[in-house]
Amino acid sequence: MKGITFAEPLYLYLLIVIPAMVAFYFFKQQKANASLRVPGLDPFAKAGITFRSYLRHILFAFRTIAIALLIVILARPQVTDRFQDISTEGIDIVLALDISGSMLARDFKPDRLEASKNVATEFISGRPYDRVGLVVFSGESFTQCPLTTDHAVLINLMREIQSGMIEDGTAIGNGLATSVNRIKDSEAKSKVIILLTDGVNNRGEIAPVTAAGIAKTFGIRVYTIGVGTQGMAPYPVQTPYGIQYQDMPVEIDEAVLKEISETTGGKYFRATDNDKLIQVYNEIDKLEKSKIDVRQFNRKEEKYFVPALLAFCLLALEILIKNTLFKNLT
Repeated sequence: MKGITFAEPLYLYLLIVIPAMVAFYFFKQQKANASLRVPGLDPFAKAGITFRSYLRHILFAFRTIAIALLIVILARPQVTDRFQDISTEGIDIVLALDISGSMLARDFKPDRLEASKNVATEFISGRPYDRVGLVVFSGESFTQCPLTTDHAVLINLMREIQSGMIEDGTAIGNGLATSVNRIKDSEAKSKVIILLTDGVNNRGEIAPVTAAGIAKTFGIRVYTIGVGTQGMAPYPVQTPYGIQYQDMPVEIDEAVLKEISETTGGKYFRATDNDKLIQVYNEIDKLEKSKIDVRQFNRKEEKYFVPALLAFCLLALEILIKNTLFKNLT
């Protein structure tokens, strides 16, 4: 068949045992030919080669071909030159992630930042046809990864994020403006920003509401997520004895986050623990679905069934003939 490749081609080296088996078989047949002393060959002149004499060689051929087919199956033959038309979802998304010091609070497990990274990673993995980018912010903001479909690279960059990479603070407006700048020129039908923060805007040159207005101008929807439990949470505090955790009130500017989402046609969510954060991303995942047609090339299809069936039939024939026609032979 055209375009067959092997996922485990090294197994094909085992085919070298086939000529070795054939050579050994013929050598064994030569050694097995018995000699008989007779006064003449006339009594055997009319004795031809019987069907059963041929058939015993066919049994060996069956077994040899079956072994060769089993080796081919181990090498996993695949067809890779096929394609299929599928309908799937695809949009452009920028994740804007707060990495300020307060994101190390322990009301999430292991903390807010790691929980947010883990859930965002699962979200990215579940949208293989989307272009996704990543912006981080605290006192300032910068692009950690531009829009890309190479999600492996994006996830690796996500894992490298740490609090303290940039000056501390919470510049929500700057983080949103940087995200808008990254996605505004996209030609996608749907452009989305998911902004996650746990605090109140206290740094930056751009007000959050101003950045929301810019996003609206470019037709960008912004989903905002407030991360933090209700009431008090253990925050990291620098003391003469090192970092210690003290219970402090959770302060999230929900009014501003709601205004950002309402201005842009998005939605505001509050996540108070790990499970709620997962639910938030699941809901956003359901909300943002736009159908596109994709022609997917190089779809791999395993082709082991036919050789497996042939190998089974050959082995079954060998066993059947051996236990019927040759049953009384030793």
